Amino acid sequence: MTSPIKLAIVGVGKIVYDQHLPAITANADYALVATASRNNTIDNVPSFPTIEAMLAARPDIEAVSLCMPPQYRYAAARKALAAGKHVFLEKPPGATLSEVADLEAFAAEKGVSLFASWHSRYAPGVQPAKAHLAANAPTAMHVIWKEDVRQWHPNQDWIWQAGGLGVFDPGINALSIVTEILPSAVFLTKAALEFPENRDAPIAADLHFQNADGVKVHAEFDWRQTGKQSWDIIVTTAGGEVKLADGGARLWINGAEQPLEKEAEYPSLYQRFAHIVRAGQSDVDVSPLRHVADAFMLGQRKVVDAFHD
Repeated sequence: MTSPIKLAIVGVGKIVYDQHLPAITANADYALVATASRNNTIDNVPSFPTIEAMLAARPDIEAVSLCMPPQYRYAAARKALAAGKHVFLEKPPGATLSEVADLEAFAAEKGVSLFASWHSRYAPGVQPAKAHLAANAPTAMHVIWKEDVRQWHPNQDWIWQAGGLGVFDPGINALSIVTEILPSAVFLTKAALEFPENRDAPIAADLHFQNADGVKVHAEFDWRQTGKQSWDIIVTTAGGEVKLADGGARLWINGAEQPLEKEAEYPSLYQRFAHIVRAGQSDVDVSPLRHVADAFMLGQRKVVDAFHD
């Protein structure tokens, strides 16, 4: 029987308690042996104030899951890779494309696995939608990703800072699905970004893409949604409509809701990570982050009223 991968978590916060910890503890491929976090701990798991202290004290660690904000992830990832550890990157994999490219090359040099995780790609409706679109070519797509930042990111200042992505923190989940299910690549043609006058990251974005054949994709991201939250992708094909709703948890094809597996995004991520670790591979797709970078490069900037939590 294969021994469990000795795993450590760096950056213990809400997403770890809500998603990472349940996925890890339910997976026999892992033994959670340590954490490093300035503020939080996990019961009955040895904790350290920094990744440096953790790696020095626990050389037996085999893999590290990095769950801190993206602005701080590169330095931690380099330290873990330099120590010969496999690395799981919470989304987005970095604050810049150049950081991630350097990490990918360094992981290959060190002979360890690097995983850029995109949890929304593992929503139960995504692969059935992808299979349908492979056989029924899309003619247009509309993405509506609108939520209330006060509900999902209360008092999280880092997300409004440069590199924190702002509305692209949830919006990149939509882009991870779009880049997974479309049969061909799309390219940004126009973008409008709204920045609150007191913030360094956008609160809304309106994006227009098309592919080499002229098929258009329109994406609307907004963090000011009240009431029902919207995480929908609607695709028009010659044979009818495909709709993913609730972030990919539900799927309709030509008006008929499809039976799907139970939601298991983070358990699936950790299954994938264990697979690439044992296979000696890496999985580093940056296409969703590239679209975000293009939006910042091409987007027209509009200053809007100040935002306060």
